[in-house]
Amino acid sequence: MSSSASSNGGGKQSGKKGGLLTPGRLSVAALGILGLVFIFENTSHTKIRLLIPEVTMPLWTALLATGVIGALCGAFLMKRRK
Repeated sequence: MSSSASSNGGGKQSGKKGGLLTPGRLSVAALGILGLVFIFENTSHTKIRLLIPEVTMPLWTALLATGVIGALCGAFLMKRRK
């Protein structure tokens, strides 16, 4: 047996499930970019009311904060599944 065949386990992949650019990762990246474009295109000020206080802030700030909160919740739930 040659040394190259025995060093990598007989030609099998060494523990990798996929490459860097998988279809799932490309989809998530595209959705993330579209989300950021949407957020930063909405720059007007808006009134936001959460229960009682009413605040006026740029819409992109509220959208970005909501997206970050959603991403953190999703990461927390995925971590608990493993």
